[in-house]
Amino acid sequence: MTSWPIPSSDAMDRINKGIGASTGLAGMIRGRLPTAAMLTLLSGCSSAPSRNILGSYFPSWMICALIGTGATVAVRAVLAKTGIDEELPMPIVVYLALATAFSLAIWLLWLA
Repeated sequence: MTSWPIPSSDAMDRINKGIGASTGLAGMIRGRLPTAAMLTLLSGCSSAPSRNILGSYFPSWMICALIGTGATVAVRAVLAKTGIDEELPMPIVVYLALATAFSLAIWLLWLA
């Protein structure tokens, strides 16, 4: 069985007192960099993208998904009327891809 080396009390004292740690500007930057990075990453979470519809807040992704689904139903009606719908190899995959594409396009155009 391997035993890990136990640091001496002198080494623990140096760690606890901060001896050997960077001082000056480099130490200050190194100490505050994780905090600044965390605050920068959390700044995008300031508010949820939601819309007030008749006094109730709905998530924007849900509205975009509904619009994308409606656009896909309209495209399916056009494709069925022209006869292209019957020629599609896997219609469920095509329509799912169209719904996703329309939803993401609406999201980018509306909220970006």
